[in-house]
Amino acid sequence: MNIKDTSESWETLSSRRPFQGAKTAVDSDEVRMPDGSTARRDYQVHPGSVCVLALDEEGRVLVLSQYRHPVRRRLWELPAGLLDVPGENPLLGAQRELYEEAHVKADDWRVLVDFYASPGGSDEAIRVFLARGVSEADGERYAETGSEEADMEVAWVPLAELVRGILAGELGNPGLVTGVLALSAALASEGGVAALRPAAAPWPARPYEA
Repeated sequence: MNIKDTSESWETLSSRRPFQGAKTAVDSDEVRMPDGSTARRDYQVHPGSVCVLALDEEGRVLVLSQYRHPVRRRLWELPAGLLDVPGENPLLGAQRELYEEAHVKADDWRVLVDFYASPGGSDEAIRVFLARGVSEADGERYAETGSEEADMEVAWVPLAELVRGILAGELGNPGLVTGVLALSAALASEGGVAALRPAAAPWPARPYEA
């Protein structure tokens, strides 16, 4: 059985935007349901994000600890950032985030996994890249370190330890959880990471020019 997500769009009778923020918005749509009734769907409009799972030769993953106010917790995360430039190449965005947040570069890039963060209430799409052949970057950072970045703690953690923490309920950032478990599955698969998609693979959720 071929199981995969498919494109579908129900009739939108009306749409308004009650909130517009600096990076995201909230839309309220009146939608025609399959039985002919109508329902309102309120959801976050998001530009999309990229995450980087940087893996060194010792099997360790680069993670960052950062305070997240909505959940009132400090979370361990992968280097990540918004695709807030329309049509931005996600690979270039991922390389920039890895450089800005950890001052690290990588020689080998592949698409690890694509997913929607919370499709019941947001259109945020996330692409996680696997970055290997990592080393410390030379020269200056792309931009001055902001207040959030200055508060980050950076660590290299064995992949197995992250898997243990996820299954124990100790780690909950969606990019980290999805990326780490996807890599663990890829390493255990017959094709290994060599079977992963190339870094420039199409991304229907966020089309871009390669």
